[in-house]
Amino acid sequence: MELDLERLPRHVAIIMDGNGRWAMQKVRNRIFGHKKGAGSARSIVTCCRELGIGYLTLYVFSKENWNRPQKEVKALWELLSKYLKSELNELIDKEIRLHHIGDLDGIPASVLEQLSIAENKTAHFDRLVLSLALNYGGRQEITRAARLLLADAMTGAWGASQLSTELFSRYLYGADLPDPDLVIRTGGEIRVSNFLLWQIAYAELYFTEVLWPDFGKADFIEALKEFQRRERRFGRTSEQVRERHGLSVEDEGATTDIALSGSSLR
Repeated sequence: MELDLERLPRHVAIIMDGNGRWAMQKVRNRIFGHKKGAGSARSIVTCCRELGIGYLTLYVFSKENWNRPQKEVKALWELLSKYLKSELNELIDKEIRLHHIGDLDGIPASVLEQLSIAENKTAHFDRLVLSLALNYGGRQEITRAARLLLADAMTGAWGASQLSTELFSRYLYGADLPDPDLVIRTGGEIRVSNFLLWQIAYAELYFTEVLWPDFGKADFIEALKEFQRRERRFGRTSEQVRERHGLSVEDEGATTDIALSGSSLR
């Protein structure tokens, strides 16, 4: 199957899992795995830019990651600070806008500084929006949104009758971003780990056993091909989807709404 450049997902979100296990397989420490994983992130960002995918969100550091050994946590933040600084010129050259989603409280000052610089210097670009989920948790995001909405409601900005999914969505991080069409998780685990819980309601989920440091352009293309094999119904029947797109039964090449990729079943 050839990749159809006319049917690419608008927004891809990735749970980058497997750095530590990859390092252990190489008889190296976990930090080595995270450094290698940064190279995979660079490769996928470049691939998205080349293909014309407009939005990419990477799950970089979750709320739960604070529970890891402090040495690893410190190294992760130091690595991120260096990454933001070293990649800034590349982001500018490729007209990529950097965007942060997550709680700013708790992020080290050095990272906040580099993040602010990168966001400000790339704010006017729109060829690719690269969102980094840092100090992020899906449940925490929803709770925060509810708190902010309630505060506005108490001032009279909204009434109970006006509450809707669209209104609630305005209080989420990255409210101006489209919902992800495709969520990729590397590393063989089959769960979403508190990632974009509200936004991925109708996303296609793709799981692969490939560990993140080994995940490259070919693996990413395979995930995109699997996305194109899927039938996205959004509550409709298959017949309605075909009628909407003017397709006959013979034209239907997709399979299921949410199916595991072949690589995840090895």
